[in-house]
Amino acid sequence: MYREKEVIERAKANDQIAFNTLFNKYWDPIYAFLISRTSDANKAEELAIETFSKAFDRIESFDNKLAFVAWIMTIARNHHIDDFRSLKKQSENTDQITDFNSNEISSFEPSPEELLISNQNLDHVLIQIKSLKKEYRTILKLRYFDDLSLKQIEETLDEPSSTVRVKLFRAKKMLANKLDRA
Repeated sequence: MYREKEVIERAKANDQIAFNTLFNKYWDPIYAFLISRTSDANKAEELAIETFSKAFDRIESFDNKLAFVAWIMTIARNHHIDDFRSLKKQSENTDQITDFNSNEISSFEPSPEELLISNQNLDHVLIQIKSLKKEYRTILKLRYFDDLSLKQIEETLDEPSSTVRVKLFRAKKMLANKLDRA
């Protein structure tokens, strides 16, 4: 337990190896907890990565008197609840859509102007991706353009799963921040 406190202190000092150590130690219990809640491996993986990102963003607030596993499990539970509420709200909004006749449905087809705007938005996203560091561009390309699984990305980059997951989450977060600012 003493060693874990040292690792946590190093993580508080932004030591990447310490982050990886905590990630590797607690990935399985966090992932297992989330898969038991979601029954969806992809969703559980996404929530677990986001949980670790939130935990590492707030690690300086961790109280050493508490058990780290309890702290990160609480973050996972709260994140799952937030995600569930968000999905429920989206579902309720979708349920409000009633039967449409064929004329109404055809009105949902994008106009030439809407297609132009959509293409401009895609160009904007690609420009923002190109502005990221090469390692983040590469991981986004492999995951979303080449449609590789995380396992395939690990093999392609010859990097451990924890590194691939953290880099992918960071790349998505950086891209989202750039898109919000633009």
